[in-house]
Amino acid sequence: MASDQSFVDFIIDQIDSSGRVTYKKMFGEYGLYSDIKLFGLVCDNKLFVKPTSSGREFIGNVVEAPPYPGAKPSFLIEDKLEDKDWLKELVRLTVLELPEPKPKKKKKS
Repeated sequence: MASDQSFVDFIIDQIDSSGRVTYKKMFGEYGLYSDIKLFGLVCDNKLFVKPTSSGREFIGNVVEAPPYPGAKPSFLIEDKLEDKDWLKELVRLTVLELPEPKPKKKKKS
């Protein structure tokens, strides 16, 4: 089941008011980015955040699940979606800990 655009818009609104958080549609689902770092996914109208040590400590009682079949488990966020401040802090901590993306290789001609 693909995610609804309205759910993605809600999540983006909850996380960001500065315009730094964006999304890209991928196979009917959505990747969430802070600047150039992919920090989460929206799949089947559920929010998944990449696992980090600081995120695990912040959340406390973590629920992990794969966002789609065959994927590595991520933090499944369900009960705190209405808490803007909590979500913003989780994303901030997660993005700080994630490595910079590797530069894309140029295609050979």
